[in-house]
Amino acid sequence: MNKFFLFIILFTVLVSCTKKEEFKKSVIKEKSLDLQVLEAYKEGMKNLKSGDVLYAAKKFNEAEILFPQSEWASKSALMAAYSYYTQDYYGDTIAELERFIRVYPLSKNLDYAFYLLGISYYEQIVDEKKDLESIIKAKKYFEIVIQNYPLTNYSLDAEYKVELVNDTLAAKEMYIGRYYFDKKKWIPAINRFRKIIDDYETTIYAEEALHRLVEVHYLLGLKDEAKKYANLLGYNYQSSIWYKKTYSIFDKNYEENIKKRKKEKIKRNKTFKKIKSLFSLDG
Repeated sequence: MNKFFLFIILFTVLVSCTKKEEFKKSVIKEKSLDLQVLEAYKEGMKNLKSGDVLYAAKKFNEAEILFPQSEWASKSALMAAYSYYTQDYYGDTIAELERFIRVYPLSKNLDYAFYLLGISYYEQIVDEKKDLESIIKAKKYFEIVIQNYPLTNYSLDAEYKVELVNDTLAAKEMYIGRYYFDKKKWIPAINRFRKIIDDYETTIYAEEALHRLVEVHYLLGLKDEAKKYANLLGYNYQSSIWYKKTYSIFDKNYEENIKKRKKEKIKRNKTFKKIKSLFSLDG
C-alpha cells in the first residue's frame, strides 16, 4: 500500500465528519480560537500537499496545542505523524503515533494509528539478520490491528504483512540453524529448526527445517526421531525437493537410482527418435 493511498484513507476519515463545521466557521469574521485551529490545520494540509512536510507537521502540532480539547486536536496529531511518514522520517512518525495513542486512547482513529505504526517499523526492515527490533515491533502492531479491528481494511493488509514478517523471522532462524549445523553444534541447530516448525510452520522454510531435523537426528544415531520428522515431512510435503533429499538419507541408493532412471529415459527417447525417423516421409 503506497503512501498516497494511505493519505487518501486518512484524509477521508478525518474530513468526512467535519465539513459542515468548516463551512460554518468560515463565515465568522471574529477570529475565534476554533477558527485559529482550523486555519493552522488547513495551512498544514496545504504544506503537506506541496511537499514541505516538516512545516506541515509543525502547523498540525500548532493546531493541536491551540485547542487540545477540540475534535481537531486528535486529527492534527495524527496528520503530524502522517506528514513525517510521507518522507520516511520513521523515528518522528513513531514518536508522534505513540504519543497519539497515549493522549487519545478513545479516538475513533486508533485502528489507523496502530496500522501506521506497524507500517513504519515494517518499512525499516532491510536485513532479517540485523533488523530484529523493527521485525518484532512491526509484527506486534499488526497483530493488535488484526485482534482489535478485525473488520477493517487495515486488518486484511496487516494479516498479509504478518505472513511476510513470519517469513523473515523464519529466514533468520534458518540462517542461524544452518550455521550451527555446519559447525556440528547439534543441539542449538535442533532448537532453531524446531522453532521454525513450531512457530512458523506456514512459511516456506518449514519443509527445509523438517529435513534438517531428519539429518541431525540421523547423524546422532536417533533413527526413530529422524523417521518421525521424515514421516511428518512426507505427510505434508511429499512432492517437495526436501522430501526427496530426506528419502535419500534412509535409502542410500535412492539418488543413484534416480540418475539411472534419467539416463534410461534419455536413452529410450533417442531410440524412439531413430525409429520414428525410419517411418518418416522425409527419410
